[in-house]
Amino acid sequence: MEKSALISRVCYDNHHFCLAILFSFLFCSLFLSFRAPNHALTFKPLNPSNTKNLTTTHSCTGRYVYIHRLPSRFNNDLLHNCHSLTRGTNKPNMCPYMQNMGLGPPIATSQGVLTNNTWYATNQFLLEVIFHNRMTKYSCLTNDSSLASAIFVPFYAGLDVSRFLWLSNLTDRDSSARDLVQWLANRPEWKKMWGRDHFLISGRIAWDFRRQRDEESYWGSKFRFLPESMNMSMLAVEASSWNNDYAIPYPTSFHPSKDTQVLQWQRKIRHQKRPYLFTFTGAPRPELEGSIRGKIIEQCRASSVCKFVDCSYGVESCDDPINVIKVFGSSVFCLQPPGDSYTRRSIFDSMLAGCIPVFFHPGTAYSQYKWHLPKNRSRYSVYIPVKDVKQWNANVEQVLLGIPEGDVSAMREEVIKVIPNIIYADPRSKLDSFEDAFDLAVKGMVERIEKVREATRRGIDPSIGFADEDHYKYTFSQNFS
Repeated sequence: MEKSALISRVCYDNHHFCLAILFSFLFCSLFLSFRAPNHALTFKPLNPSNTKNLTTTHSCTGRYVYIHRLPSRFNNDLLHNCHSLTRGTNKPNMCPYMQNMGLGPPIATSQGVLTNNTWYATNQFLLEVIFHNRMTKYSCLTNDSSLASAIFVPFYAGLDVSRFLWLSNLTDRDSSARDLVQWLANRPEWKKMWGRDHFLISGRIAWDFRRQRDEESYWGSKFRFLPESMNMSMLAVEASSWNNDYAIPYPTSFHPSKDTQVLQWQRKIRHQKRPYLFTFTGAPRPELEGSIRGKIIEQCRASSVCKFVDCSYGVESCDDPINVIKVFGSSVFCLQPPGDSYTRRSIFDSMLAGCIPVFFHPGTAYSQYKWHLPKNRSRYSVYIPVKDVKQWNANVEQVLLGIPEGDVSAMREEVIKVIPNIIYADPRSKLDSFEDAFDLAVKGMVERIEKVREATRRGIDPSIGFADEDHYKYTFSQNFS
């Protein structure tokens, strides 16, 4: 009682002091209320990783890819049994090329020809493995197939069929393909677009999967003519004349892991001394009627400004990345006539060395690599059409000498600028500022599938034109006269 009376008397005598106590009490009560045990009103800054996920989610809209988990017989088992893959190659053993996620053995020393730590002895048939490994690192992968804009099928089609291409038994040639499409057709993802959102990759040319008759003398498997496969799209180093086959670059031996390695290589070849006007590396094809190679070799051998490297079967120098780049890097122009098929790995090896390609047929590049090479062919290449070998009498040296020096420099600079588009970066890393051949291929495929999806939304039958043959794709039309 006395204590209460004392407080009352103090407050009565000094009301300012009491008001101060009252406000202090209210302030403390309000502050403590924001410290409630459940932290309901506590502000938490965004976790940086959460911010990144939000950004990734936004940038991946319309770009998500789902990867099928195939039975191992369609991919990994082939790598484990790599000794069975040597037929049809000039290699006694394909197993070493499986190293480094399909890049092959690293090239340790090159006598200054190459740059360090970015070069491998890459076999072109391992593109399927390289691409698959890059796909597993794709920034917009999803485990939810309902979100996917595209479905990737990691079937090593080229490695699989290479075991049987030279066998007469058609059942063996087609066995894996039939089993694969049956497996796919039974998956729930198939029914979403009946396979038209599915795509796969081949390190062989697409023609190897388009046997048109069930006769032993006809080449290849009939994989791409199976009804389910006709609903899918294939990326291959050379496309066929069917609309659902798309060409992407052959793999070279250059697999950078950083942007600086790309820039370093571009600087090196930009200042390269080139003592030869033009070069041809290859072998004659006397057995192929209509082949221009014989005349090209004649002209090259007769010229003092041409370098000819004979790549007849068994010549090691043509398979050595150091020698290949050294030869191409010493020439201004590199001749790229068709060989056993329209295209050649040499196209990309030569461009990688800063050599301006010279084409003789539209099917060698212009009708093929539309996602990776400039649309304006004259910006980066020379075109000398050969419609009829017997009537062809152009002089390659004179044609090339007639190109103004300024135009030559501009073409070479364009070739050097295009290099990121035609290389496959190391699957264990990713380039920051450049889109490489893999990036452009996936982008092109996703856009292609979206067009099919849009046609379906508009009520158009998606099968119309999807897998039709384009009979004019590789002819000397007005665009390629």
